[in-house]
Amino acid sequence: MDKVTEKKYSENTKLSEVLKSPEASKIIAKYKLPCLGCAMAAYEAEVLTLGQVSKFYGIDINSLLKELNEIS
Repeated sequence: MDKVTEKKYSENTKLSEVLKSPEASKIIAKYKLPCLGCAMAAYEAEVLTLGQVSKFYGIDINSLLKELNEIS
């Protein structure tokens, strides 16, 4: 019987949660989010979800979530 893998990240995951993981942060950086280095980034990361960030910056949420959830 296959073990069901629980997905850690979803469209509703706050960006701040993702950035706590070095591996996940590298994936986020790969998608070139322009906001990561700005002064408001810390505040926005606490408020915005992956789904919202993806819509704002035209990121394919399905690809992003696939990569994030492949992290062991």
